[in-house]
Amino acid sequence: MTKIEQVLYTGKTHTTGGRDGSVRSSDGRLDLKLSSPGSNGQGSNPEQLFAAGWSACFIGSMGLAARAMKVQLPPDLAVDAEVDLGTTGDDYLLQARLNVSLPGLERELAQALVNAADKICPYSKLALGKIHVELALVA
Repeated sequence: MTKIEQVLYTGKTHTTGGRDGSVRSSDGRLDLKLSSPGSNGQGSNPEQLFAAGWSACFIGSMGLAARAMKVQLPPDLAVDAEVDLGTTGDDYLLQARLNVSLPGLERELAQALVNAADKICPYSKLALGKIHVELALVA
């Protein structure tokens, strides 16, 4: 396992009540009600928050890859992330799909950017070998 040599940022949250509670960041910028997936609650759920974080990080990683490859990313690029919560036997598991849209880029170049971003993105590294992930170039 590789250990961080220099911490760039630490996200801090305080959560109460679990899936039907609330979460607040130490700086107050994040202040959300939580609800269990599929419930009638008014809040977000951890799977949505993970999908949001991963997709945002993946876009940033594509930016790093594009700079290294001297490629201009399209302004309307997007990542649609889907994180499933499910079971196998008695075990609760996650799985995910990242659908990447890089309109206007040649498919081979777009795929190279997606592959490079997958190697850069810390969320992708976290998931590697831990959960089933499907990564698709959709446009």
